[in-house]
Amino acid sequence: MRRALATAVVLLGAILALAVPAFAAEPDGAERHLLYVAAPGIRNYLEFGGAGVLVFDMDKDYAFVKRIETTASKVEKPENVKGVCACAATRKLYFTTLTQLYCLDLVTEKTLWGKELPGGCDRLSITPDGKRLYVPSLEKDHWNVVDAATGDVVTQIETKSGSHNTIVGLDGARAYLAGLRSPLLTVVDTKTQEVVAKVGPFGNSIRPFTVNRAGTRCYVNVNELLGFEVGDLTTGKLLHRVEVQGFEKGPTKRHGCPSHGVGLTPDEKEVWVCDAHISHLHIFDATASPPKQTASVKLREEPGWVTFRLDGRHAIPSTGEVIDTKTKKVVAALQDEKGRQVHSEKVVEIVFRDGVPVRVGDQFGLGRAEPVK
Repeated sequence: MRRALATAVVLLGAILALAVPAFAAEPDGAERHLLYVAAPGIRNYLEFGGAGVLVFDMDKDYAFVKRIETTASKVEKPENVKGVCACAATRKLYFTTLTQLYCLDLVTEKTLWGKELPGGCDRLSITPDGKRLYVPSLEKDHWNVVDAATGDVVTQIETKSGSHNTIVGLDGARAYLAGLRSPLLTVVDTKTQEVVAKVGPFGNSIRPFTVNRAGTRCYVNVNELLGFEVGDLTTGKLLHRVEVQGFEKGPTKRHGCPSHGVGLTPDEKEVWVCDAHISHLHIFDATASPPKQTASVKLREEPGWVTFRLDGRHAIPSTGEVIDTKTKKVVAALQDEKGRQVHSEKVVEIVFRDGVPVRVGDQFGLGRAEPVK
């Protein structure tokens, strides 16, 4: 009887251990930094990590932790993932495919719902309080403003710009909307959902972009430019056109523009920009005006995006490499449980303490420097 009871206790312990997320085993109060990678995050290419939400331990050389299956990843032909975001307060992660918006509980790791939105979906963003999602339709005329708890559409914002990339500022006051067919960046008041400004025109249609914490500057990729442009969010004016020096433009596999991907280091001292043709990242000193080119990093494949670890130690391009921002050296590279290279433009850092999320990063490489008072 005692032996049977002991065996039952061991089995129960094993079952309970399996039921608790891997990150819950950390010492009390210890933080764990995890990178959540939505796949397929390079078009619908399953060779770059398959499908699902892949989790990597940023504190242990970005070692693979687990694959979270979702209702989107279990279908026979998973759709492209178009964007990802998360909120620590609500403990939710959201991602979009071509047709649907999905909500994942970060603690139970269950897919709570998936909703088809009018016009399809593209790269979304979330308000810091986790209450509203700004979801572009798939290169159409409008953005859907969505209740993040239910997935219901609250209202629509029409720009007729080929809706594509979206950023909500870190203070939650403004949403920035960029369309594939417009050189103007639309600025929306998140309380009223009204358009309050247009920034530009920039030199061509806007592709990826990022903004600083203070909401005074934007750094924008545009078609045909190897480099980026700088806009003033307070005046709406174009300030600088910054071209990469010493490298030639050439054909690209994806996205159709020389630079698709730009990000600010969290301290806002550097701008990193993608070079698809020769598979490089180029780095600029953002404290200079205009920003001054300082270094370049060779990558293993064509980059289409770049973001940063919250503490600024690492740059994370869509090629799955991890780059030390001080030395400009590759220090790790993402691999899944099968040893495949993992590439994705849709990644977000989530910091856990005692098994629950306490802070989240972003997919856009947003500036996080405290404004000078």
